[in-house]
Parts: sequence; C-alpha cells; structure tokens
Amino acid sequence: MYRNHEGFSDPTAGAAISSVMREHRQKRKETWRKETEIKERRKVYIASRYAGDIRKNVSDARLYCRAAIRAGCIPVASHLMYPEVLDDNDPKERELGLLFGQALQAMCDEAWFIGTKGADGKIQMSEGMKAECHEDRRLGKKICFIDREAVLNGK
Repeated sequence: MYRNHEGFSDPTAGAAISSVMREHRQKRKETWRKETEIKERRKVYIASRYAGDIRKNVSDARLYCRAAIRAGCIPVASHLMYPEVLDDNDPKERELGLLFGQALQAMCDEAWFIGTKGADGKIQMSEGMKAECHEDRRLGKKICFIDREAVLNGK
C-alpha cells in the first residue's frame, strides 16, 4: 500500500504509480526484445557487380539486400554506400572506399556473392568481387555463392 509523505494510506496515488511502473516495465521489455533481436541477426556482406550498367547493378544490389532482410539478416553493401560519397574515378577515393568496404567485411558474419552463373556453373565475379572473396577467405568467413536469378525470383 502506498503512503503519502504524512504516512497516510493513499490508494489513488498508489494505483497511479503502479500503472506508471507497469508501463515502464513493459517498455523496458520491448526495448530489450528489439535489442536482442538485432544482436541475433547475422550480418551479411553483399557482394555483387557495380561497374558497367551501374543503374541496373545498383537496383539489383538493393533487391539482394531486401532478400537478405527477408532471410532475417542485416545486409551490408558497401558498393551501395560509398559511391554515393566518394568519387570512384579518383584513385585515392576509390582506394579509400575499398578500405572502408574491407572494414565492413571484417565486421560481418558471412558474405554472399551474387551474380550470373557462367557456362561452368560458377558465379561470374568482377575483379572487385574477386578481391572481396579473397579477403573473406583470408578472414575465414562463411562464403555463399548465389545465382542472381534465384534471388530475383524470390528463391
């Protein structure tokens, strides 16, 4: 039972305080649930073509990220982020973007290399993707090679 500053029973104030505390505990539980859910999601580095048909490749990379989200992962696609702020035609800025991408790779749990299958059945990779794959192997990351058509068809 809640007692006021004079020591008298005050059920109205007690009920109000109980209601506020119940609401506070519920909000804390919801915050904890969200934080736990985020921590449990795998961080996936998305590697796909950028150069060439940039508009199409960026559009595809966005779809690949959405596929990772549907799979319960947190996608990381440095080739969607850094070309927006760095000049890919400036060798120093390109190198900086590649270094930033490697830093993001190191923080991810696994890497998805998404592209078109060649005649040999393997995913065709650009030179940048090959370098990313080499870095992931060096880091001992789980690597998945995924056919572009499977992602675009929702498989």
